[in-house]
Amino acid sequence: MTVSQPPESARPGGNSATHTGPATASHGAFANSGTIQGGFHQHLPPAPPPSWPLRVGTVPPLASAFQPRTGLRDRIEAARHLGADVVLTQQHTAHLLAGIGGVGKSQLAAAIAHDALADRTTDLVLWVDAGTPDQLVTSYATAAVRVQAPGAVGADPATAARCFLDWLHTTDRSWLIVLDDVTDPARLSGWWPPRHRKGWTLATTRLRDVTLTSAGRRAIPVDTYTPPEATAYLTQRLTEAGYAHRLDPTGELADALGYLPLALSHAAAYLVQQNETCTTYLDRYRDGERRLADLMPADIDPDEYGRPVAVTLLLALDAADAAAPPGLARPALALAALLDPAGHPDSIWTSSAVTRYLAGSRPDGSADQDVTAEHARRAMRLLHRFGLVEETSPGPRAVRIHALTARAVRDTLDDLTTVAHAAADALMEIWPAIDHAVHGLPEALRANTAVLSSHTGDALWHPEAHMVLYQAGRSLLNAGLHATAAAYWRTTADTAIRILGHRHPHTLTARANLANAYRQAGRIHEAVDLLDQVLADRVDILGERHPDTLMVRVNLAGAYREAGRTRDAIDLFERVRTDSGHVLGDRHPDTLMARANLANAYREAGRTYEAIRLYERVLTDSSHILGDRHPNTLTARANLALCHAQAGRIHEAIDLIERSILTDCVEILGDRHPDTLSARGNLAHCYWRAGRVREAIDLEEQVLADRVDILGERHPDTLMARANLAGSYQQAGRSREAIDLYRRALTDSVDILGEFHPHTLTIRADLAFCYRQAGRIREAVDTVHQVLTGGTDNLGG
Repeated sequence: MTVSQPPESARPGGNSATHTGPATASHGAFANSGTIQGGFHQHLPPAPPPSWPLRVGTVPPLASAFQPRTGLRDRIEAARHLGADVVLTQQHTAHLLAGIGGVGKSQLAAAIAHDALADRTTDLVLWVDAGTPDQLVTSYATAAVRVQAPGAVGADPATAARCFLDWLHTTDRSWLIVLDDVTDPARLSGWWPPRHRKGWTLATTRLRDVTLTSAGRRAIPVDTYTPPEATAYLTQRLTEAGYAHRLDPTGELADALGYLPLALSHAAAYLVQQNETCTTYLDRYRDGERRLADLMPADIDPDEYGRPVAVTLLLALDAADAAAPPGLARPALALAALLDPAGHPDSIWTSSAVTRYLAGSRPDGSADQDVTAEHARRAMRLLHRFGLVEETSPGPRAVRIHALTARAVRDTLDDLTTVAHAAADALMEIWPAIDHAVHGLPEALRANTAVLSSHTGDALWHPEAHMVLYQAGRSLLNAGLHATAAAYWRTTADTAIRILGHRHPHTLTARANLANAYRQAGRIHEAVDLLDQVLADRVDILGERHPDTLMVRVNLAGAYREAGRTRDAIDLFERVRTDSGHVLGDRHPDTLMARANLANAYREAGRTYEAIRLYERVLTDSSHILGDRHPNTLTARANLALCHAQAGRIHEAIDLIERSILTDCVEILGDRHPDTLSARGNLAHCYWRAGRVREAIDLEEQVLADRVDILGERHPDTLMARANLAGSYQQAGRSREAIDLYRRALTDSVDILGEFHPHTLTIRADLAFCYRQAGRIREAVDTVHQVLTGGTDNLGG
């Protein structure tokens, strides 16, 4: 029977890994070790049905003194009843809310979403921060799981997102999707929700893009408040705060601020905090207008995003910076302005990176004073009180900043590089070592890294690449997001080549990680070609026995093994084991990893008892160095179980998987982690070898379905799952079903892996036996002949 061989991923130095034994590498290079066999698949009991209505995503709370803007709402509802989607924008498009920043588009959309939730007539309300395609895809993927869209099982967000779009096309449920702050309509092509009689889409944007008006979408321009709305807003804010006596002259102040909602909110927060009258603030505002030309760079036009926002921002910052702790509000807001407007973790504000940055950013004469985590938190709370950021309940998206406020702040920055590196350092500091075990945080950290990178150009690449850029890519691989990871590392490698040069160590690391993304995606031959090039460069630059050279050699040997070149893989693994022991020592994590990889190759070549001896040593050392419950120790234990099964110790292997490996994987890694899913595939294989065919079939049918959902019909793991299930059908006497599955698996294996790949030859041999068992002797003979012409040399063992 065929045993599936999933692609390996790896871990960077200093962090833990998925699907690997212990591994370390400089600047984020990936190392690979023995894998848990079975693939990225899931065998879970059916989830309970959704409890309607559902809210997915965080709908922003309505601001204090929210103005209902009845006229705009009437226009939106009229367009909706005509069957159009709406875009709130600066010119007519689909159902889009458009307008310059700070006019309240998102608040208007939030009010509509809150109303839909409150009246319980809409089954699904989905709020999407649509600034990047990645954020949109992740939101769709989450919604797919929540609504139980068919096929939406697994770790690949793109697959689940497509399943969600399919669900929107066919469902009888009513739905509202809000795409907030669309910044690049072209990159969202193909991701717009469908037109549907029971669903509609509401989008907001600051763009004037004709593509937003296509496909039946209607644009509704959102302007500033009307004079009565602006006056009502200020009156309500100040009255609720107990400052009704400070109102005069409300109308004059609203007029000076251009009736712009964001500027009015800045002003209201200032008035409440400083207990000033509107008259006093109006004088400050007019003085601020005169200062603006001196404070803004010459090439910046604040009218693009509203001069009132720039002035009210400066006034609020002056006041916040003077409050205790003094001198921290301004640099704190600069850092927040480089992060994701949709929210960043509140834990950033207690990081040592932020306290160091704030201490170094204080005015002359106070920079030598210590800044504590409490000072940093108080600075962020100052920004909150002055309406410059919003802090919600603790979590991965706890601190938000209005995109327009952030833009105005960035335009005043004199030293972008210092702030960029401080933000990157903070993200890196709070990144969990095992990021797949923390729900929501890795996604938020990756999004914030992407936004930070987009705002800062090449700043994070000087003097060399910042580690957070590599950590974000490692996180994608750890999450099993192979397609996204491959695209990310392709871009990162191209940027490294442009800035650092083709042979810079960081460039080589990016290229090595791209190769590992290819491996994870099943693109084995591309991975081998790229790793061959990287290894040649490593040897030329660093020498044969440098740790980084050893690491690339490990990765290449693993790719050889996956490509069916088992003999080449063993030769390379044996060389790495020897060199690693001499250079790093027998108990170094990289040496443990080298032994684990070699043991895997021995097992695949049929050298089972050599593999068992190596795995027993790896397991002992991993338990002692890393601990019994470290993911790499779990991996070693799982691979030892497979060796026991291969050696005929089936019951021992089943007991180890059921009693220890599955339990620990679920508890430590979670039900959806690839290693947990792989362990279930291993258990099915052991059931098959123990003659428990019915149980094996039940597991393997689910494994195959999950592999198709997660990886697609033609991924190498999917075809091996199909062959595994065929073997169980054959043993159960279901020859016709087995032959059909074997033939399909063989066709795909020839096309994907090649005519003489060991897996292809094994599937063909299994098919021949199945033909013979079914009495189809001529077909059996022809198939056996094809196996023999493959040559035993191609098996590499």
